[in-house]
Amino acid sequence: MTRELLTNWSGNYTYSAARLHRPQTQEQLQVLVRDAEHLRVLGSRHSFNSIADTTEDLISLQHFDRILGIDYERHMVTIESGVTYGQLGAYLHRNGYALNNMASLPHISVVGACATATHGSGEKNGNLATAVAAIEIVTASGEVAVVSREQDGERFEGMVVALGGLGVITKLTLDIVPTYEVRQDVYVHLPFAQLTEHFDAIQASAYSVSLFTDWQGEYIDQVWLKSRVIGTEQASAPTELFGATLAQRAYHPIMAISAENCTQQLGVPGPWHERLPHFRMEFTPSVGEELQTEYFVPRHHALAAFEAIRELHTQLAPYLMITEIRTIAADNLWMSPCYQQDCVGIHFTWLKNWPAVEQLLPLIEAQLAPFDARPHWAKLFTMPPAQVRALYQRLPDFQQLLRLFDPSGKFRNRFLDSYIAAL
Repeated sequence: MTRELLTNWSGNYTYSAARLHRPQTQEQLQVLVRDAEHLRVLGSRHSFNSIADTTEDLISLQHFDRILGIDYERHMVTIESGVTYGQLGAYLHRNGYALNNMASLPHISVVGACATATHGSGEKNGNLATAVAAIEIVTASGEVAVVSREQDGERFEGMVVALGGLGVITKLTLDIVPTYEVRQDVYVHLPFAQLTEHFDAIQASAYSVSLFTDWQGEYIDQVWLKSRVIGTEQASAPTELFGATLAQRAYHPIMAISAENCTQQLGVPGPWHERLPHFRMEFTPSVGEELQTEYFVPRHHALAAFEAIRELHTQLAPYLMITEIRTIAADNLWMSPCYQQDCVGIHFTWLKNWPAVEQLLPLIEAQLAPFDARPHWAKLFTMPPAQVRALYQRLPDFQQLLRLFDPSGKFRNRFLDSYIAAL
């Protein structure tokens, strides 16, 4: 047990816990959970708000970092809760397997990403939590429970994106597929007019598509296409994509920054785990000190939402580093922003100036309100709790799960009490 000043990844949030624990065994963890009055769990600390915080006991599972093996008959892998996507990707590829999708950062923990419905990209790709097939969890009493898609059916769909509210996840079992290769091609200066006219075709042009823009001109700055490689014969990429030009050098999403820390581009095929992320595991992700915000809008509102944000281009200019636009397929996970609806994620990377960003977010949220925009659970937003709660039709069912698994509120904190509602 230690008392230390602990911040999140970007340094914008300082945790307020009185005690930080780093258990090394399952038994130690169970005792900690059983005896604590209030506690929360840290992942890779890539949350930008207070979702993982507590004023009492904070648990780091950094020592729970083993990959426990592949079930070759059921095509699944089981990991402990401290494993990152970078670790898991390399392991799976060595053994002939892959995940269906990855986050843009391989540095983040698998458990943390799944618990907050974090996502990759792709017309047919659900958020990362859709790969979860089973969960081992230490409940409020300190006992171990195992739940699975196969055994628990619909209730399991309410437990995957649990925001840390049901207990301490110690293991995850994930669906896997045979390994594959991906090539990454970048196009620059896509006219907004072409985006408006051909949005569906652009998003369908690769396995995973990311659009980068600062909203300041008549162009989308960059289009990143990540394409599955089929067979051994490699066709060259077209020199033009709806008016955008094929890049002849590697790019960072922010054009003024070196692409050194980005994954291989220029159409060079490589393993899925070295192409689906934007950033390489051995480098600092993105630019390090920054703020992040993301909103999910139903797919059919995408173009109207883009135009609404473009109206704010003057206000955004001094503080916005870049916006990334991605599509995510619908899922059936109760607390996922993509519950039963295809979505577009609109992600803002800001300069580290919270007073300015805090003034901008209500403007963006007002522009997106007609489109039922939902904020990313682990990023910065200012939407009133009642407005957020109204967007989740299965919230009452999730509240019932919280009462069942955590009747005393051991795993709740101010964030959950606000946005999930005090129970």
